[in-house]
Amino acid sequence: MHRGVGLAAFDKEQLSQRFAKLSSELSKTQVDNLQSQLTQFRTALLHFATTHRDSIRSDPAFRHEFQQMCSSIGVDPLAGPRKGGWWAEILGMGDWQYELGVQIVDVCVSTRQRNGGVIEMGELVRMVSKLRGVESGPGVVTEEDVTRSIKTLQPLGAGYEVLDVGGGKKMVRSVVKELDADQAVILAEAQVEGGRIVEAILENRRGWTRDRARAALENMLLRDGLCWLDSQDEHYGRAYWVPSAMRWDE
Repeated sequence: MHRGVGLAAFDKEQLSQRFAKLSSELSKTQVDNLQSQLTQFRTALLHFATTHRDSIRSDPAFRHEFQQMCSSIGVDPLAGPRKGGWWAEILGMGDWQYELGVQIVDVCVSTRQRNGGVIEMGELVRMVSKLRGVESGPGVVTEEDVTRSIKTLQPLGAGYEVLDVGGGKKMVRSVVKELDADQAVILAEAQVEGGRIVEAILENRRGWTRDRARAALENMLLRDGLCWLDSQDEHYGRAYWVPSAMRWDE
């Protein structure tokens, strides 16, 4: 009777080992198939990028389509075996991308004193384009180009990040500080108002209390340096100006 139990346990152990071996063989086959598919995919992507390299490098619209194609199939063009990823390995755009990154840093640092380290994306693109001497036509810099370059800056740990403040509006942060939800709302409303924001706007549009609006604006003014105070506003007596939401002519 005890022997029967021992034999049953032995049979179960053998069956378990067989299942484990079969599972291992299936996993290896699946991995081999996946590896083969990835190799074929990389070859096809390499062929496409090589064939259209000049168009991708010079035409921002074509570059956008290439980026969208990569995103739709889950490929990050900045990832790859070489520093700079696909952009450097296949397109030879590594130096271009890092040069753009240096110019982004230049603009962000030079404007930090007035905007507190947060700049509107369109303003950043415009100033970088002016710095490069290319504001239209082939070679023009796009928001996607800037976003990609900012991604390459993240390992520096300087806080560079693209922020979505709602309503299709984006801003770029260049300091190591987190924006809270209320600040993001204020930035979005300031964008709509050309930089000027008052407590009444937050109360009427967002349903905030007067105390909440005042506290959030005062924090941006005194704690974070992200806005200026106009204590002689002709309509409300007290208004705040957010430099990162204002348009500058320089």
